[in-house]
Amino acid sequence: MTAESPARGETVLRLSGITKRFGPLVANDDIGFSLGKGEVVALLGENGAGKTTLMNILFGHYTADAGTVEVFGAPLPPGQPGAALAAGVGMVHQHFTLADNMTVLENIQLGTEPLWKLGLGRGAVRQRVARLAADFGLAVDPDARVGTLSVGERQRVEILKALYREARILILDEPTAVLTPQEAEALFETLRKMVAQGLSVIFISHKLHEVMAISSRVLVLRHGRLVGEVATRDTDRHALATLMVGAEIATPEPTQARPGDVLMTLERVTTPPRGNRPGLRGVDLELKAGQIMGLAGVSGNGQGALADLISGLETPEDGRLLVSGAEVTRWSPRAALAARIGRIPEDRHKTGTIADFTLTENAVLESYAQPPAARRGWMNWRAARGAAQEIIAKYDIRCPGPEARIRLLSGGNMQKLILGRVLEAGPRIVLANQPVRGLDIGAVTYVQAQLIAARDAGAAVLLISEDLDEILALSDVIRVISDGRLSPEFARGEKSAAELGQWMAGQGFADAA
Repeated sequence: MTAESPARGETVLRLSGITKRFGPLVANDDIGFSLGKGEVVALLGENGAGKTTLMNILFGHYTADAGTVEVFGAPLPPGQPGAALAAGVGMVHQHFTLADNMTVLENIQLGTEPLWKLGLGRGAVRQRVARLAADFGLAVDPDARVGTLSVGERQRVEILKALYREARILILDEPTAVLTPQEAEALFETLRKMVAQGLSVIFISHKLHEVMAISSRVLVLRHGRLVGEVATRDTDRHALATLMVGAEIATPEPTQARPGDVLMTLERVTTPPRGNRPGLRGVDLELKAGQIMGLAGVSGNGQGALADLISGLETPEDGRLLVSGAEVTRWSPRAALAARIGRIPEDRHKTGTIADFTLTENAVLESYAQPPAARRGWMNWRAARGAAQEIIAKYDIRCPGPEARIRLLSGGNMQKLILGRVLEAGPRIVLANQPVRGLDIGAVTYVQAQLIAARDAGAAVLLISEDLDEILALSDVIRVISDGRLSPEFARGEKSAAELGQWMAGQGFADAA
């Protein structure tokens, strides 16, 4: 399917008939569209719809089985990232491709000249980077080690790297997936400046309000096919969601909770800080069966410390931890699993899966020593594959099969595997840390519905999220974390978003002091 020509500016990019298969899976099916100079086109679709595959073909990471790419009227050689860069195509990946042990300047230079020359001409490079940073509002310390930067700062480095290479077409793959709302707004301001100077942008996102805010046109992919194109001014979020999923989406609405026994208690618990991350400061907490507790807070205020504590990766420096009323003195990930604590981690790539393991291997990562994955001390791979296939079918995971490497899956399908791995084990406590980050609206509603179902089956659910709308919609009770401290417990509907925001900013703690 070929989209219409862009409404503004000369055509800078044209894709025609792009088709890509991975075995029996058709990731892209006869896709074509054009991009105009100074235009922002949003590429929208469910997880696994083929968006990232299409952009990897454009950038030369993949070679299409059929179809052509033209940049500024000239054919782009397939499968050659160097050719794409030389033609003026830059890409900021969803998961950054920076060297943590190198400085910002070194990362920006990396790939533009031989390694042995990185130290030469540093003054000229510094001046040019400073000029780009000033022009586009991308402030970052050029001498800082990338490993010390925040997520938002790393993204600025990626964009500066593309601009330094004189990109005239910029691909942004889920650019706000790990950004705070403030960082996302700063990114949009930068994009507006770029577009005003003639840069063309392909913006891949699952967040419909961002698509509406930044794009002039929206292209929608579904199951690898281009199913629609619409001018942003002529549509709305509801229409885009329906087009993306192919059906009306019903937002899950939890019924009144019926809390049961206290399954975990923290009494005046303190944990040590880790680097720049604060620890917990005298925290009291009760997780009850049949209840969703929402934990709201600005990123980096102790959510990680609490998640690590509950999952056994951290132990109290002071205070007491009780599970089902019994004090725990030896706490570890093994002990947490034995207590039937299911963990949906914040970073599905780094701590939730092992990239080069198959879906089967990842499905049994936390139960490989137990039936059905193990039998008399030996791995039962037939049973493990069967368990993986059940999760794939039940949780609608779109993949080539249980023996595919999980790194080939989209983020949403990875998250569904983790969700299935956790919930199929029958957990008593579910730690859901940013469970829908980077997911499309269909996957979001599915994951949220499964968390509500786990609550209704008697599990205690701790929902950690930076999305206040999600916290307000799903939580039976709400706590706010700020600088390692916890607010009092608020019932559903007791506090507005604005009031919770004051607690998130620390104001509520100051008033209560």
